[in-house]
Amino acid sequence: MATVFAASRSTVLVDGEQIEGLQSLTFRIVTEQEDVRGVGSSERIAVIFGLRTVQGELAIRSASIKLDTALQQQGKFQLVANLKQTDAQDSPKRTLSFDDCYVIDKSFSVGPGGSVLTSYGFTATRLREE
Repeated sequence: MATVFAASRSTVLVDGEQIEGLQSLTFRIVTEQEDVRGVGSSERIAVIFGLRTVQGELAIRSASIKLDTALQQQGKFQLVANLKQTDAQDSPKRTLSFDDCYVIDKSFSVGPGGSVLTSYGFTATRLREE
């Protein structure tokens, strides 16, 4: 059975500070791959793997001065997501640590009712799950 973590019980930290107004955190792990072709065949015979990176996005209601500064100064930061199911001490937990992160882009939108949403794209060297 799957463990369902609660967003309302979980926290996301940038360099140890909780991100206020966080709406979502999404990420994917990308591994370069090259096919080795067989001579005289249209099929691959092996795969060579290369660089592995993490690409993600943080959507924040309003904006984040800390992430804006990281974008302007091309500064490195650490992102940690502490996921919890409930507030109980024995409740399932998981920690996602994104190492050596850099903000690569920023987008801004005003939604229905005048709500502001800023999205920050980032890359990370690695993701550690505990």
